[in-house]
Amino acid sequence: MLAVAAMLAVDLFLHRDNHVIGFREAAIWSGVWIAAGLLFGVILWVWQGGDVAGTYYAGYLIEKALSIDNVFVFALIFTYFAVPAAFQHKVLFWGVIGALAFRLGFIFVGAELLETFFWTAYVFGAFLIYTGFRMAFRHGEQTPPDRNPVVRLLRKVVPTDPAYHGDKFFTRVAGRRVATLLFVVLIAVEATDLIFAIDSVAAILAITTSTFIVWTANAFAILGLRRLYFCLAGLLRRFVHLHYGLAALLAFAGVKLILSETPVGKLPIPVTLGVIVVTIAVSIGWSLRTTRDTTASSGAPPSRT
Repeated sequence: MLAVAAMLAVDLFLHRDNHVIGFREAAIWSGVWIAAGLLFGVILWVWQGGDVAGTYYAGYLIEKALSIDNVFVFALIFTYFAVPAAFQHKVLFWGVIGALAFRLGFIFVGAELLETFFWTAYVFGAFLIYTGFRMAFRHGEQTPPDRNPVVRLLRKVVPTDPAYHGDKFFTRVAGRRVATLLFVVLIAVEATDLIFAIDSVAAILAITTSTFIVWTANAFAILGLRRLYFCLAGLLRRFVHLHYGLAALLAFAGVKLILSETPVGKLPIPVTLGVIVVTIAVSIGWSLRTTRDTTASSGAPPSRT
Protein backbone atom coordinates (compact mmCIF):
# COMPACT_ATOMS: atom_id res chain seq x y z
CA MET A 1 0.00 0.00 0.00
CA LEU A 2 2.76 2.44 0.93
CA ALA A 3 4.68 1.67 -2.26
CA VAL A 4 1.59 2.26 -4.40
CA ALA A 5 0.84 5.53 -2.57
CA ALA A 6 4.45 6.67 -3.04
CA MET A 7 4.38 5.99 -6.77
CA LEU A 8 1.08 7.83 -7.17
CA ALA A 9 2.56 10.79 -5.25
CA VAL A 10 5.60 10.83 -7.53
CA ASP A 11 3.40 10.71 -10.62
CA LEU A 12 1.21 13.56 -9.34
CA PHE A 13 4.26 15.68 -8.40
CA LEU A 14 5.91 15.23 -11.80
CA HIS A 15 2.72 16.16 -13.64
CA ARG A 16 1.39 19.10 -11.67
CA ASP A 17 0.88 21.11 -14.83
CA ASN A 18 -1.55 20.26 -17.58
CA HIS A 19 0.28 19.42 -20.75
CA VAL A 20 -0.24 17.16 -23.71
CA ILE A 21 1.60 13.88 -23.09
CA GLY A 22 3.44 12.81 -26.21
CA PHE A 23 4.30 9.29 -27.31
CA ARG A 24 7.94 9.49 -26.19
CA GLU A 25 7.08 10.60 -22.65
CA ALA A 26 4.30 8.02 -22.40
CA ALA A 27 6.58 5.25 -23.69
CA ILE A 28 9.33 6.09 -21.18
CA TRP A 29 6.93 6.11 -18.25
CA SER A 30 5.19 2.97 -19.46
CA GLY A 31 8.58 1.29 -19.43
CA VAL A 32 9.16 2.54 -15.88
CA TRP A 33 5.84 1.16 -14.60
CA ILE A 34 6.27 -2.17 -16.40
CA ALA A 35 9.79 -2.48 -15.02
CA ALA A 36 8.45 -1.76 -11.53
CA GLY A 37 5.82 -4.46 -11.91
CA LEU A 38 8.34 -7.03 -13.17
CA LEU A 39 10.87 -6.08 -10.49
CA PHE A 40 8.28 -6.66 -7.79
CA GLY A 41 7.89 -10.19 -9.13
CA VAL A 42 11.65 -10.70 -8.76
CA ILE A 43 11.45 -9.47 -5.17
CA LEU A 44 8.67 -11.97 -4.51
CA TRP A 45 10.80 -14.71 -6.09
CA VAL A 46 13.66 -14.01 -3.68
CA TRP A 47 11.36 -13.46 -0.70
CA GLN A 48 8.62 -16.08 -1.13
CA GLY A 49 9.88 -18.45 -3.82
CA GLY A 50 9.12 -19.30 -7.43
CA ASP A 51 5.52 -20.47 -6.95
CA VAL A 52 4.43 -17.18 -5.40
CA ALA A 53 6.31 -15.15 -8.00
CA GLY A 54 4.83 -17.24 -10.82
CA THR A 55 1.33 -16.69 -9.43
CA TYR A 56 1.98 -12.94 -9.25
CA TYR A 57 3.26 -12.82 -12.84
CA ALA A 58 0.22 -14.77 -14.09
CA GLY A 59 -2.10 -12.32 -12.34
CA TYR A 60 -0.11 -9.31 -13.52
CA LEU A 61 -0.16 -10.44 -17.15
CA ILE A 62 -3.86 -11.14 -17.24
CA GLU A 63 -4.60 -7.79 -15.58
CA LYS A 64 -2.28 -5.97 -17.98
CA ALA A 65 -3.94 -7.63 -20.96
CA LEU A 66 -7.44 -6.82 -19.75
CA SER A 67 -6.41 -3.22 -19.07
CA ILE A 68 -5.87 -2.76 -22.82
CA ASP A 69 -9.63 -3.09 -23.25
CA ASN A 70 -10.00 -0.25 -20.75
CA VAL A 71 -7.89 1.86 -23.10
CA PHE A 72 -10.38 1.30 -25.93
CA VAL A 73 -13.23 2.57 -23.74
CA PHE A 74 -11.24 5.53 -22.42
CA ALA A 75 -10.54 6.57 -26.00
CA LEU A 76 -14.26 6.32 -26.79
CA ILE A 77 -15.19 8.45 -23.76
CA PHE A 78 -12.56 11.12 -24.46
CA THR A 79 -13.56 11.31 -28.11
CA TYR A 80 -17.29 11.42 -27.34
CA PHE A 81 -16.92 14.28 -24.84
CA ALA A 82 -14.15 15.98 -26.87
CA VAL A 83 -11.87 16.15 -23.82
CA PRO A 84 -8.90 18.48 -24.45
CA ALA A 85 -5.69 16.47 -24.63
CA ALA A 86 -4.08 18.56 -21.87
CA PHE A 87 -6.74 17.48 -19.34
CA GLN A 88 -6.89 13.77 -20.14
CA HIS A 89 -4.03 12.86 -17.79
CA LYS A 90 -5.80 14.47 -14.82
CA VAL A 91 -8.98 12.49 -15.51
CA LEU A 92 -7.02 9.25 -15.82
CA PHE A 93 -5.00 9.95 -12.67
CA TRP A 94 -8.05 10.35 -10.46
CA GLY A 95 -9.76 7.57 -12.38
CA VAL A 96 -6.92 5.21 -11.45
CA ILE A 97 -7.24 6.12 -7.77
CA GLY A 98 -10.91 5.24 -7.94
CA ALA A 99 -10.09 2.01 -9.77
CA LEU A 100 -7.65 0.98 -7.04
CA ALA A 101 -10.29 1.62 -4.39
CA PHE A 102 -12.96 -0.37 -6.27
CA ARG A 103 -10.64 -3.30 -6.79
CA LEU A 104 -9.50 -3.35 -3.18
CA GLY A 105 -13.09 -3.79 -2.06
CA PHE A 106 -13.88 -6.44 -4.69
CA ILE A 107 -10.71 -8.36 -3.88
CA PHE A 108 -11.45 -8.78 -0.18
CA VAL A 109 -15.12 -9.60 -0.76
CA GLY A 110 -14.41 -12.02 -3.61
CA ALA A 111 -11.56 -13.79 -1.83
CA GLU A 112 -13.64 -14.19 1.34
CA LEU A 113 -16.56 -15.64 -0.63
CA LEU A 114 -14.31 -18.13 -2.42
CA GLU A 115 -12.69 -19.20 0.84
CA THR A 116 -16.01 -19.53 2.69
CA PHE A 117 -18.42 -20.96 0.11
CA PHE A 118 -17.05 -23.53 -2.35
CA TRP A 119 -19.96 -23.05 -4.74
CA THR A 120 -18.90 -19.42 -5.28
CA ALA A 121 -16.21 -20.79 -7.62
CA TYR A 122 -18.92 -22.18 -9.91
CA VAL A 123 -20.79 -18.86 -9.89
CA PHE A 124 -17.67 -16.78 -10.60
CA GLY A 125 -16.51 -19.31 -13.19
CA ALA A 126 -19.81 -19.22 -15.06
CA PHE A 127 -19.78 -15.42 -14.92
CA LEU A 128 -16.30 -15.27 -16.47
CA ILE A 129 -17.24 -17.70 -19.23
CA TYR A 130 -20.37 -15.69 -20.01
CA THR A 131 -18.38 -12.44 -19.96
CA GLY A 132 -15.83 -13.95 -22.34
CA PHE A 133 -18.63 -15.00 -24.70
CA ARG A 134 -20.09 -11.49 -24.69
CA MET A 135 -16.69 -9.94 -25.30
CA ALA A 136 -16.02 -12.22 -28.26
CA PHE A 137 -19.36 -11.86 -30.02
CA ARG A 138 -20.81 -8.55 -28.82
CA HIS A 139 -17.66 -6.48 -28.49
CA GLY A 140 -18.73 -3.88 -31.05
CA GLU A 141 -21.82 -2.87 -29.09
CA GLN A 142 -21.11 0.32 -27.19
CA THR A 143 -23.53 2.43 -25.13
CA PRO A 144 -22.98 6.18 -25.63
CA PRO A 145 -21.12 7.44 -22.53
CA ASP A 146 -23.74 10.07 -21.68
CA ARG A 147 -26.40 7.34 -21.50
CA ASN A 148 -24.52 5.50 -18.77
CA PRO A 149 -26.95 5.16 -15.81
CA VAL A 150 -24.39 6.58 -13.36
CA VAL A 151 -23.75 9.62 -15.59
CA ARG A 152 -27.46 10.22 -16.03
CA LEU A 153 -28.01 9.98 -12.26
CA LEU A 154 -25.16 12.42 -11.65
CA ARG A 155 -26.73 14.99 -13.95
CA LYS A 156 -30.05 14.64 -12.17
CA VAL A 157 -28.65 14.91 -8.65
CA VAL A 158 -25.69 17.29 -9.10
CA PRO A 159 -26.01 20.64 -10.93
CA THR A 160 -23.70 20.40 -13.96
CA ASP A 161 -22.48 22.83 -16.58
CA PRO A 162 -22.15 21.42 -20.12
CA ALA A 163 -18.75 23.04 -20.70
CA TYR A 164 -15.11 22.74 -19.67
CA HIS A 165 -13.69 25.28 -17.24
CA GLY A 166 -10.00 24.58 -17.59
CA ASP A 167 -8.99 21.54 -15.55
CA LYS A 168 -11.57 22.19 -12.82
CA PHE A 169 -14.01 19.50 -11.73
CA PHE A 170 -16.20 22.10 -9.99
CA THR A 171 -16.70 25.82 -10.52
CA ARG A 172 -19.19 28.60 -9.87
CA VAL A 173 -21.66 29.73 -12.51
CA ALA A 174 -24.03 32.62 -11.71
CA GLY A 175 -23.08 32.28 -8.05
CA ARG A 176 -23.94 28.57 -7.88
CA ARG A 177 -21.39 25.80 -7.43
CA VAL A 178 -21.71 23.30 -10.28
CA ALA A 179 -19.85 20.28 -11.64
CA THR A 180 -18.05 20.85 -14.92
CA LEU A 181 -18.10 18.62 -17.96
CA LEU A 182 -14.66 17.34 -16.93
CA PHE A 183 -16.21 15.92 -13.75
CA VAL A 184 -18.90 14.22 -15.84
CA VAL A 185 -16.12 12.63 -17.89
CA LEU A 186 -14.40 11.45 -14.70
CA ILE A 187 -17.62 9.82 -13.49
CA ALA A 188 -18.07 8.16 -16.89
CA VAL A 189 -14.54 6.75 -16.63
CA GLU A 190 -15.12 5.55 -13.05
CA ALA A 191 -18.48 3.97 -13.87
CA THR A 192 -16.99 2.14 -16.83
CA ASP A 193 -14.01 0.92 -14.83
CA LEU A 194 -16.36 -0.39 -12.16
CA ILE A 195 -17.63 -2.93 -14.71
CA PHE A 196 -14.08 -3.83 -15.77
CA ALA A 197 -13.08 -4.22 -12.12
CA ILE A 198 -15.63 -6.98 -11.60
CA ASP A 199 -14.32 -8.93 -14.61
CA SER A 200 -10.64 -8.44 -13.88
CA VAL A 201 -10.80 -9.21 -10.15
CA ALA A 202 -12.84 -12.36 -10.82
CA ALA A 203 -10.28 -13.42 -13.44
CA ILE A 204 -7.28 -13.06 -11.13
CA LEU A 205 -9.12 -14.72 -8.24
CA ALA A 206 -9.32 -17.74 -10.54
CA ILE A 207 -5.52 -17.86 -10.29
CA THR A 208 -5.15 -17.22 -6.56
CA THR A 209 -7.21 -16.09 -3.57
CA SER A 210 -4.21 -14.52 -1.84
CA THR A 211 -5.40 -10.95 -1.31
CA PHE A 212 -1.79 -9.74 -1.23
CA ILE A 213 -0.95 -11.22 -4.64
CA VAL A 214 -4.26 -10.17 -6.20
CA TRP A 215 -3.97 -6.60 -4.90
CA THR A 216 -0.35 -6.07 -5.91
CA ALA A 217 -0.88 -7.57 -9.38
CA ASN A 218 -3.90 -5.29 -9.89
CA ALA A 219 -2.10 -2.26 -8.53
CA PHE A 220 1.02 -2.60 -10.68
CA ALA A 221 -1.06 -3.30 -13.79
CA ILE A 222 -3.32 -0.29 -13.19
CA LEU A 223 -0.52 2.12 -12.23
CA GLY A 224 0.75 2.00 -15.80
CA LEU A 225 -2.69 2.31 -17.35
CA ARG A 226 -2.52 6.08 -17.91
CA ARG A 227 0.78 5.84 -19.77
CA LEU A 228 -0.47 2.83 -21.68
CA TYR A 229 -3.39 4.92 -22.91
CA PHE A 230 -1.15 7.63 -24.32
CA CYS A 231 1.12 5.00 -25.89
CA LEU A 232 -1.65 3.02 -27.54
CA ALA A 233 -4.16 5.78 -28.35
CA GLY A 234 -2.86 6.05 -31.89
CA LEU A 235 -2.49 2.29 -32.38
CA LEU A 236 -5.85 1.07 -31.07
CA ARG A 237 -7.29 0.71 -34.56
CA ARG A 238 -4.74 -2.02 -35.28
CA PHE A 239 -5.81 -4.29 -32.40
CA VAL A 240 -8.86 -5.56 -34.27
CA HIS A 241 -8.69 -9.13 -32.92
CA LEU A 242 -7.37 -8.49 -29.44
CA HIS A 243 -10.82 -8.83 -27.91
CA TYR A 244 -10.90 -12.48 -29.00
CA GLY A 245 -7.73 -13.12 -27.00
CA LEU A 246 -9.12 -11.29 -23.96
CA ALA A 247 -12.38 -13.23 -24.26
CA ALA A 248 -10.42 -16.48 -24.37
CA LEU A 249 -8.49 -15.46 -21.23
CA LEU A 250 -11.71 -14.70 -19.35
CA ALA A 251 -13.22 -18.02 -20.40
CA PHE A 252 -9.99 -19.84 -19.46
CA ALA A 253 -10.05 -18.18 -16.03
CA GLY A 254 -13.66 -19.27 -15.60
CA VAL A 255 -12.89 -22.89 -16.51
CA LYS A 256 -9.83 -22.82 -14.24
CA LEU A 257 -11.91 -21.56 -11.33
CA ILE A 258 -14.55 -24.25 -11.80
CA LEU A 259 -11.94 -27.00 -12.12
CA SER A 260 -10.37 -25.89 -8.84
CA GLU A 261 -13.44 -27.26 -7.02
CA THR A 262 -13.43 -30.59 -8.87
CA PRO A 263 -11.13 -33.65 -8.61
CA VAL A 264 -8.95 -32.04 -11.32
CA GLY A 265 -7.92 -29.32 -8.87
CA LYS A 266 -5.99 -26.15 -9.61
CA LEU A 267 -4.02 -26.03 -12.85
CA PRO A 268 -0.25 -25.63 -12.41
CA ILE A 269 1.02 -22.04 -12.54
CA PRO A 270 3.41 -22.78 -15.48
CA VAL A 271 0.41 -23.97 -17.52
CA THR A 272 -1.55 -20.85 -16.58
CA LEU A 273 1.36 -18.57 -17.48
CA GLY A 274 1.85 -20.37 -20.78
CA VAL A 275 -1.80 -20.04 -21.78
CA ILE A 276 -1.84 -16.33 -20.91
CA VAL A 277 1.36 -15.50 -22.81
CA VAL A 278 0.45 -17.53 -25.90
CA THR A 279 -3.09 -16.16 -26.05
CA ILE A 280 -1.98 -12.54 -25.80
CA ALA A 281 0.84 -13.03 -28.31
CA VAL A 282 -1.39 -14.79 -30.86
CA SER A 283 -4.22 -12.24 -30.64
CA ILE A 284 -1.83 -9.27 -30.99
CA GLY A 285 0.15 -10.92 -33.78
CA TRP A 286 -3.07 -11.82 -35.63
CA SER A 287 -4.33 -8.24 -35.26
CA LEU A 288 -1.12 -6.65 -36.52
CA ARG A 289 -0.89 -9.02 -39.46
CA THR A 290 -4.52 -8.43 -40.45
CA THR A 291 -4.31 -4.65 -40.27
CA ARG A 292 -0.98 -4.61 -42.10
CA ASP A 293 -2.46 -6.53 -45.00
CA THR A 294 -5.61 -4.39 -45.00
CA THR A 295 -3.65 -1.15 -44.93
CA ALA A 296 -1.34 -2.28 -47.69
CA SER A 297 -4.19 -3.31 -50.01
CA SER A 298 -6.58 -0.40 -49.39
CA GLY A 299 -4.21 2.42 -48.56
CA ALA A 300 -6.63 3.50 -45.80
CA PRO A 301 -6.27 3.17 -42.05
CA PRO A 302 -7.90 0.01 -40.73
CA SER A 303 -11.13 0.18 -38.75
CA ARG A 304 -11.82 -1.64 -35.52
CA THR A 305 -14.49 -4.30 -35.69
